[in-house]
Amino acid sequence: MGELEESIAKITAADVYKIIISKPSGKSSQYRKIVIEKKDSYFQAAAYTDKQVFHENIPPENLQDYLVSAVAGKYLQVNAWDGGSERMILISGKGKVTYKSKRAEGIVSRAESSHNRQKKYLLEEGTAIAPLVDMGIFTAEGKVVRSMYDKFRQINRFLEVVEDAVREYPYGHLNVIDFGCGKSYLTFILYYYFSEVRGMDVQMVGLDLKEDVIRNCNAAAEKYGYRNLRFEIGDINGYQAAFPVDMVVTLHACDTATDFALYNAVLWNAKMIFSVPCCQHELNRQIQTEELRLLTRYGIVKERFSALATDAIRANLLAVCGYKTQLLEFIDFAHTPKNILIRAVQKKAVPRAVKENYLKEVERAMEEFHLSPTLYGLLKEAGKLG
Repeated sequence: MGELEESIAKITAADVYKIIISKPSGKSSQYRKIVIEKKDSYFQAAAYTDKQVFHENIPPENLQDYLVSAVAGKYLQVNAWDGGSERMILISGKGKVTYKSKRAEGIVSRAESSHNRQKKYLLEEGTAIAPLVDMGIFTAEGKVVRSMYDKFRQINRFLEVVEDAVREYPYGHLNVIDFGCGKSYLTFILYYYFSEVRGMDVQMVGLDLKEDVIRNCNAAAEKYGYRNLRFEIGDINGYQAAFPVDMVVTLHACDTATDFALYNAVLWNAKMIFSVPCCQHELNRQIQTEELRLLTRYGIVKERFSALATDAIRANLLAVCGYKTQLLEFIDFAHTPKNILIRAVQKKAVPRAVKENYLKEVERAMEEFHLSPTLYGLLKEAGKLG
């Protein structure tokens, strides 16, 4: 083990809560600095360029390998803090490594520090982001309106979920369809984030059935100068996209409208899917079981189990179609109870045995509970389930 690896091992052996990698050694350093902070069960790295910040979650067992890979040959300094000490790694221009540790004067406990440190958001105060101003979340000076801080946090939470997937997207252009866009609060924010923060060449279409909503959204897009964002009247079922679709977003599409959106996304070979389902009534109307009556006897349990089963089946079916699928907790903008967000990212190759296992799980549940999910039928008919 070399000097750098030994020094990093000393840092990761301590109960550190914050690490800063700084002083790029040359052009091989992609970022100005990398700030790593401990969360509940993982570390989160924030890598800063002059204009952007990119986030990555790191399991504790991978932290040492991450630090070695990030620092070696790219940076000259590492600072790390635990409950009472600051640990430093200094690297000379010729590669000599020096490790130091000192008592940090006036340091607070990790709990106090975590409480006092202000969270870094992907959208930050200080810039008058026009849609946020019109939504009443920002003042004209770019400050968060105090009573709207929860909504500001929720928007950033959604962007974090998207960012985790987009970070690995290898292209500079992005074509996005937003099904059931409604008043399009998030559509505008996504467009701003992709085009202004990430600097991507983005083209977005918002789709809804309400003519007045579409008219107002197009007027707002023109007002903001969002030239590659447009809104159209149309139904989720049978919509024909005018360009290759990279990302599909569908938030609170009611009941089986979510299934048609996911089905379209699969047919279009979309690279990423973000869906917050709503009103999962279909399976609640169908579900019957003799062996597991405990799950259907009580109305509220039946309703919640049916909703969870609906989204679990959807996630499995997307996995069968070649997506890495996660079900994440997501808070919407109306202070309603927490929902599930389906995040699906297309993988280059999923082993056939894995796909078969996911499909068998779905079909066993369908048999046990006498279910006929819309998404299963659509994908089966299209030949997407093997």
